[in-house]
Amino acid sequence: MWKTSELMHPSRLKTITSQTRRYQSRRNITGIIIPSATTTNNHITNTNNYYYHNHDDKKTLQQQRTFMSSSSHRWHDYNFIIPKTKITTSKADVIQRRFFFLTTKSCSTTGHDHHHHHHHPLDPLTSQEIERASAATKKYLATIVKKDNDDEDDDYDPSSSIRFISVSLFEPAKNDLLSLPSGQEGHKDASTVHTTTTIGRKAEVVTLVNGICSELIIDLSSSSSSSSTKEEKDGDMEDDIAAAAKNDAIVLNHVDLPVGTQPLFTPDDCDLAEEISKSSPEVRRAVLERYGIQDVERELVCDPWSVHLADDRDKSLTVDKGTGLPRRLIQTFLYQRMLHLDTYEDNHYAHPIDIVPVVDLNTRKVVRIDGMDMDTDMDTDMDDGELARMKNKQKPPPKIPNLSVNYHRNLLSTNSYLQTKWREDRLRELNVVQPDGPSFHVHGNFVTWQNWSFRVGFNYREGLVLHDVQYEGRNVLHRASLVEMAVPYGDPHPPFQRKCAFDVGDYGLGYCANSLELGCDCLGNIYYFDTVLSNSKGEPVEKKKVVCMHEEDDGLLWKHVEYRNGHNESRRGRELIISSIATVVNYEYLFYWRLKQDGTIDFEIKLSGELSTNLLSSHEIEHNDGKPTHGTIVAPGVNAQVHQHMFCARLDMAVDGHKNTVSEVDVVSQPDTDISHYGNAFGAFETILKSEREAIRTYDATKSRSWKVSNAEGKTNYVNGKPTAYKLMPFTKGSAGPTVLTAPTSTVSSKGHFATANLWVTPHNEKERYPAGEYTPQGNGSIGLPQWTASDRSIDGEDVVLWHAFGVTHVPRVEDFPVMPSETTGFSLKPDGFFLGNPAIDLPPSTNEASTLAKQNQNSCCN
Repeated sequence: MWKTSELMHPSRLKTITSQTRRYQSRRNITGIIIPSATTTNNHITNTNNYYYHNHDDKKTLQQQRTFMSSSSHRWHDYNFIIPKTKITTSKADVIQRRFFFLTTKSCSTTGHDHHHHHHHPLDPLTSQEIERASAATKKYLATIVKKDNDDEDDDYDPSSSIRFISVSLFEPAKNDLLSLPSGQEGHKDASTVHTTTTIGRKAEVVTLVNGICSELIIDLSSSSSSSSTKEEKDGDMEDDIAAAAKNDAIVLNHVDLPVGTQPLFTPDDCDLAEEISKSSPEVRRAVLERYGIQDVERELVCDPWSVHLADDRDKSLTVDKGTGLPRRLIQTFLYQRMLHLDTYEDNHYAHPIDIVPVVDLNTRKVVRIDGMDMDTDMDTDMDDGELARMKNKQKPPPKIPNLSVNYHRNLLSTNSYLQTKWREDRLRELNVVQPDGPSFHVHGNFVTWQNWSFRVGFNYREGLVLHDVQYEGRNVLHRASLVEMAVPYGDPHPPFQRKCAFDVGDYGLGYCANSLELGCDCLGNIYYFDTVLSNSKGEPVEKKKVVCMHEEDDGLLWKHVEYRNGHNESRRGRELIISSIATVVNYEYLFYWRLKQDGTIDFEIKLSGELSTNLLSSHEIEHNDGKPTHGTIVAPGVNAQVHQHMFCARLDMAVDGHKNTVSEVDVVSQPDTDISHYGNAFGAFETILKSEREAIRTYDATKSRSWKVSNAEGKTNYVNGKPTAYKLMPFTKGSAGPTVLTAPTSTVSSKGHFATANLWVTPHNEKERYPAGEYTPQGNGSIGLPQWTASDRSIDGEDVVLWHAFGVTHVPRVEDFPVMPSETTGFSLKPDGFFLGNPAIDLPPSTNEASTLAKQNQNSCCN
């Protein structure tokens, strides 16, 4: 490698130029780039084809950017660009570490990968970054695994023992983001702001090795210089270039978590669970003997659910009795496909099976089979004699419902009692057309629209995340996402006493995200955001169109008619919708962030998909006249249990600044007093919530309860003199519902304690991310909101985070089957003294000229 002083010497430049030409012919090189660095003298003479960055010459910097743009290259803020033409210099004493090549496709630097644009610190990881993080993880952990397996043969590959749970962006600390120069946190396109020299890129990696869960932080900004020295030569540069381009990521931190800690289940884990269940000899024998199912691969369907540890018997399953090693458990609810339909699309939820195999992903075995109406569930470790005795106690198996109850477009005609053909009263087309294109502007992941600005994020666990949400450059939200969801089922009959899922922590909304379809999932002029996640091998997996953004008409935003003269002033509203949809086994969750022109933010969740069904228990059949005690019969012989979906949104508030105060506002009547003896007095009364324990609150619809977040940095409203504020209004979408209905002593209420109240407030802490803890599978709720708030920290005038729990209590209807019409829930964040008045009065009047009269109204009296 040339020394920097030699690199920039005129004699060396000539050599570099000639070698670059030769290397370029093979590697598509157009020139050499030297990244920004401290210089002792920044003066270089340029020729017609030589562009350089002089820190004191902004015109020259603009010339470089023009050059990069006109050459179809991306500008990355480098000091020097050395072209392939002859170069002359007068003076160059430069302190510089290494040089690089610029290709017509991409530019690789020591610090960062560049994919399409210069990465903002909050941009999701690229494929290249995931590969580098995985490689560093494998290299690091393989050494440890190798030491632990010295007795293995020489062909043993230690990296084969590593199972990746996730490789994702390790988000920079909040203070680091806030310390960025003005505009870099979110206001500008990252391709024009060199943010990564300020905040390096890091990856957060979670792995399983021999049943032990580990967390690693990988520095993607580190580079490794060549440790060897070689004689400089004027020959081929390939070895030098390879050494210069070497860019190893570095493991900054590695922690082995306590034995038994189970991270979420990846898509690969869920596929593996079904594979284990289907291949189990015990399961195959059971379904053959009880139901005559022979073709397991075609007929049997296994829905993977985390094992909620409801009692001591469940807890005893978490450790292998023989080895003492932890088990990684998934229970699989079984269903049958009807082969006579000759398709894999048959609605298997119309054919539930009454046994539930429990699999261990670590040993890849079925460890227990629940159900089968025996006094004791079948343990697969039992000997033949024990199994025979148990089978003598077994009751005859129930009959699997076999009617066709389908919604699939190809199977509608097969239905036994539902519609068999499309309705004849077909709808006519309704097109959403924007001839001039959308009104939003997108730069990388940064979006502006109608005074709003924000940055779109996405990760494997939370899915869609909004960063740095501002209105007219004023802070509203620093970060917003859905961080947990508890889904308890209310049926106490075994094995359903442990039927519960924490869909965010157990499966990950990002992993479960759909690739959205144009003209179906998203209607209108659509902008999609793609992402890259990882699989169990640590390989990048590209997911297209996981986030949809579009505009919708929002009806009348405001209107008034002066009745005295009939003058009308009205404005139609429009909203910007940022959405994502996740399929978590049987359910679909449709998430919509809606930004409105009056400064309101709505978060709406729609629930659709299929009900998780089951057969009636023997107790219900024998003692309740064959009727469900905790569910609804939605098809002949098919029960759907009562359940809840308890969501939790994490709202890192920043109302006009990052120091805020939270208060509860109730609208209540006032008793007759000397002031109010007419009996008509009622008003809004505000109570400041000063500590964490005070801020554990429940919604009260009888008081129109809301929670206000006010600026605590001295910013007040000119009109009313009060601190500028936004208010959280619960249940503005769908009907208001109760908090979690499980008993306080239950494991659900312990692990899902966040759902026992509608509001929690904590001071910001980087480590407090998920209200039910980082790892929910087989967890007991020992880490989460109850533990964080136990110290009752002050939240008055602090950097506060709101945890808003809300949800749907679902008593299934017959009409919810075979596929469920959407249920809705959600909340609003509305400005309350944030503006001096209605911020939407500046909308110009407009009339939609494309609107026409329906034919039957052509002769109406009003024409």
